[in-house]
Amino acid sequence: MVRKFNRRQVLTTVGGASVVGLAGCLGDIGGGGDGGEITYGVLMPETGDLGSLGVSIRDGALLVESQLADETDFEFDVQTGDTETDPEAGISAAQNLVDAGVPAVVGPAASNVNLQVTRQIFIPNQVVGISPSSTAPAVTDLDDDGYIFRTAPSDALQGPVMAEVIMDNLDASTTGTLYLNDDYGQALEESYVAAFEDNGGEVTDRVSFEPEQASYASQLGSALDADPDVLMVVGFPQSGITLFRDYYDNYADDWDGNVIVPDGLIDGTLPDEVGNPMNDVWGTAPSAAGPGADRFAELYEEEFDSEPAVFNSHAYDAAAVISLASVAAGDDPSGTDIRDNIREVANPGGETVDATNLAEGLEMVADGDEVNYQGASSGVDFDDNGDMQAVSYDVLRYQDGEIETQETVDFEN
Repeated sequence: MVRKFNRRQVLTTVGGASVVGLAGCLGDIGGGGDGGEITYGVLMPETGDLGSLGVSIRDGALLVESQLADETDFEFDVQTGDTETDPEAGISAAQNLVDAGVPAVVGPAASNVNLQVTRQIFIPNQVVGISPSSTAPAVTDLDDDGYIFRTAPSDALQGPVMAEVIMDNLDASTTGTLYLNDDYGQALEESYVAAFEDNGGEVTDRVSFEPEQASYASQLGSALDADPDVLMVVGFPQSGITLFRDYYDNYADDWDGNVIVPDGLIDGTLPDEVGNPMNDVWGTAPSAAGPGADRFAELYEEEFDSEPAVFNSHAYDAAAVISLASVAAGDDPSGTDIRDNIREVANPGGETVDATNLAEGLEMVADGDEVNYQGASSGVDFDDNGDMQAVSYDVLRYQDGEIETQETVDFEN
């Protein structure tokens, strides 16, 4: 089932600001010639609180190189870095990529890392950053001179989706919140609360927590103190393991409610780590519903012998767009050159390119032809702030240790 919402109405609900125009003209397509080198970085949390998801997101970006290296005359120089799900480590890893001459980077993943890395490293050094999973609304408002993009949607949209899901599917009228005390957790919780209240719901206790603590029993007790219909939890898998162990050990049997989580806690390994099938947990996550989704999934499974997970397709799209824009920018492109060609290769207009013909797409761009990249995650149509103009979310449930999609929610302009 697919439900459609008006994106502008949702943004108004949560107090979203209007889009600010990007000054300057975009570069002209072409000039790459036959062959040449495509250089980009992949900056992901391979360790830390988001490590279990970060590795697979990284693999989505690396798939572009492995797919194209033997199919085109272009050579790839792809360098990786580990943010450790920590801003300081992310800044250090980003600086290493910049020092190595990388003009564009897929990443970072976590919003608290992305906001620091973009402000301190990417923007001052005129390096393009395309995050596949940094969803904090603050990314939209960065003073970035056009260098920062993302293929993931803003949590200004996900909060209303979560509120809609629990009100429609669970008939909930009250909710408590338990959220990670960082940019991602705070912004998504605020978006959810605003949407829930705007739809007539009552928000009871709002409780924050720090990452990777030894126990979350007391925070859970506070969040459930008023016996809400639903508990909304925002966090990452490593903390989520401890949090849900405490929940099932201490509260689940005595509380007759449901839990809803966002993308950061959609992890197929979580039930086994927690030791519970987690059947009372619902979730939302950006969907892989783009025109190239099926071919991407085939490629991913062939390369990594596993099914794609959350944000894999968004990382693939970020790397694909960087590759196309690099060729369009000509030989040895700078970050500014790539920035000025991203919308030229991604936004509507020109020959359609997706995961099925990406190699041919590079050649078309090198020959000076106009292309329109259609992604695995979405249409990949960037607005003036570097955000997606049309997105979709999957509504999910943990069922007997597996994650099952219940429906898809579309947002359209």
